[in-house]
Amino acid sequence: MKIYVKNMACESCKIVVKDALDELGIPLIKVELGEIETKEDMTDDEKKKLNTKINKAGLELLEKRQGVLIEKIRKIAIDYVYNSDERPNLKFSVLLGQELNHNYTYLANFFSEVEATTIEQFMIALKIERIKELIIFGEDTIAQIAYKLNYSSAAHLSNQFKKITGLTPSHFKALKEKRRITIQNI
Repeated sequence: MKIYVKNMACESCKIVVKDALDELGIPLIKVELGEIETKEDMTDDEKKKLNTKINKAGLELLEKRQGVLIEKIRKIAIDYVYNSDERPNLKFSVLLGQELNHNYTYLANFFSEVEATTIEQFMIALKIERIKELIIFGEDTIAQIAYKLNYSSAAHLSNQFKKITGLTPSHFKALKEKRRITIQNI
């Protein structure tokens, strides 16, 4: 049985769901971002109990078809941003249309109606969070990060980063370094 979960965005979310399923004794096949596959159909009571457990982590089971499509869009967007170096260079709009077998315009309009934000704004927010992570890890230059996340240039990345966060990537990195030095001196 496939069940969809709202707000699953990371590996920690998957662990929360796995732990909740284990506690309830529900055998599972796999847990992916936004999706659970169990060996057997779940009763309404089991779904209710699972929903209660995962709600504590900000997650929620989805029953309505609208919510399922939104979560599929979110899942593809997260995968696109976080695994960008593992796939061919393909525009997100093309990928989304192919993956969900719908016209991108339909998906974009649907997402905007339900979420009160655009897919583009959602993607920018995801990318900014990913950029912050990559800067904090400190393994890549801004140019390498720009390439990984399919920006046209490091300047484009920097401009978008500053527009959203109010900081340049180098200033953000300097703040991280300053905090690290301060903690080490304590």
